[in-house]
Amino acid sequence: MRIDTVTLFPEMFASFLDGSLLGAARRSGIVDVRLTNIRDFAEGIHRQVDDRPFGGGPGMLLMPGPVVACVEAVRGADPARTVLLTPGGRRLDQALVEELSRLDRLVLVCGRYEGFDARIRETLAADEFSIGDYVLSGGEVAAMVVVDAVTRLLPGVLGHEESAAQDSFSGSDRLVEGPQYTRPREFRGLQVPEILLSGDHGRIAQWRLDQSVAATARRGHPHSVQPASQPHRSAS
Repeated sequence: MRIDTVTLFPEMFASFLDGSLLGAARRSGIVDVRLTNIRDFAEGIHRQVDDRPFGGGPGMLLMPGPVVACVEAVRGADPARTVLLTPGGRRLDQALVEELSRLDRLVLVCGRYEGFDARIRETLAADEFSIGDYVLSGGEVAAMVVVDAVTRLLPGVLGHEESAAQDSFSGSDRLVEGPQYTRPREFRGLQVPEILLSGDHGRIAQWRLDQSVAATARRGHPHSVQPASQPHRSAS
């Protein structure tokens, strides 16, 4: 998969792209993440990319010329799905991440200042995504969230192929993952639940499902309902 990110601050991505799973996925060729500087497509001696909004108001807007020219150069003749990262966009969730992970190409456009001239979205036929109901200084951090979430779903990225399927919000029920434990069995007076030590895989599976349902309900998640199917409960 190829992911292009267009930004005014490509240097922000340096350590992010080289670290952990994403760095390994890039080195193995599973994902190709490319950065392009919007300012390289600005005109004039000052390479201006922003200007005051018509009608007044605080701050500056990204001008359509440099952004559109940059994205069109990146896309070429390929009709890659293009996304503007904005606070007012569609909320990113695991279902949307799974949808994006099935693409061959994705172009992420990082906003700055007070946002985009509205004609950018229209000209590029772009989607708008948001990672939450809050405002960041720019779209770079949001782009990193998208890149990380999408990349970890690509085949060969995670060490265990079932890891992504068992993550919170994954699968048809979209449940939050319940509590998990590792060694030692006792830590500062806190014990691992006995059922996890029982060896009864049916009861363990049911316990984990019950914990996930309860955790989802506590969180107030819209999917906090009883899952459509439950694992077989073995005789106790």
